[in-house]
Amino acid sequence: MIATLTLNPSLDYFMRLEALNVGRLNRAIETAVRPGGKGINVSRVLKRLGVDSRAFGFIGGFTGDFIRRFLAEEGISAEFTVLEGLTRINVKISADRETELNGAPQPISQEDVERLLSVLGRLNAGDVFVMAGSVPASLPPDIYRRIIEKLPAGVKPVVDTSGRPLAEAIAARPYLIKPNRDELGQLFATDIQTVEETVLYAEKLLDEGVENVIVSLGADGALFMNREAALRASVPQGQIRSTVGSGDSLVAGFLAALEKGMAPAEAFRFGVAAGTATAFSDDLCTAEDVEKIWPRIALSTIREKRH
Repeated sequence: MIATLTLNPSLDYFMRLEALNVGRLNRAIETAVRPGGKGINVSRVLKRLGVDSRAFGFIGGFTGDFIRRFLAEEGISAEFTVLEGLTRINVKISADRETELNGAPQPISQEDVERLLSVLGRLNAGDVFVMAGSVPASLPPDIYRRIIEKLPAGVKPVVDTSGRPLAEAIAARPYLIKPNRDELGQLFATDIQTVEETVLYAEKLLDEGVENVIVSLGADGALFMNREAALRASVPQGQIRSTVGSGDSLVAGFLAALEKGMAPAEAFRFGVAAGTATAFSDDLCTAEDVEKIWPRIALSTIREKRH
């Protein structure tokens, strides 16, 4: 089974404008409301790719009820820990450029964390557990590491976050992490400019015990590295409609392909196709979108098996 965790979900209100005029009345030409949060995005894309998952996380209030109902309507199983207060509302504005207004997260107590951990204790060896997104200010920055250390033996942790929460999680030797190039540079307090530098620092993460590393490079594609191989994927040109959820789609596509029995290299190519398909869409990718782009993703080998 694949499970996802979203500590800091949201109700996302999308507005498309002809142009954003700050300080003046703006009228949207198109709106949409969807659940937000990286783990939730992973579950939604997995479902679209024909793979079931179970969504965990914290929700509250009428906005939390909306998230629960929305996922149920999409056929996604969820077991959220309910908090007092309101799940935050984020406003995503698409005009001449993208602008985001993110609401403040709900406070989360240690008792709330313990309730979550008791639920996660039912995961089984072999399950893949995706922890994705930012950490609310009311939680310690090492929360992902603490959760990994409390998981049942044999569960495969996947971490997609940034900054100190990612650095702390790396110490627990997760199965997979997926930073982008900037987030990788932040881990080592450096500005990574080239693919060669990206490879160098990704190798350092393998030395620290991470089993698999995917680094998203935006228009330059992505890298996949473990001790067996190091690969680079190049992406086709196309119109970028929105970058929201692209990295989450990459993770979901990669894990969905592994779940269906693909070899890691082909699963990586499929994941990059999913991330690209989302970038070319107004919403998260569909299976049809991914199937069209998948053959256009080119792989090249950076190095052979690591000794």
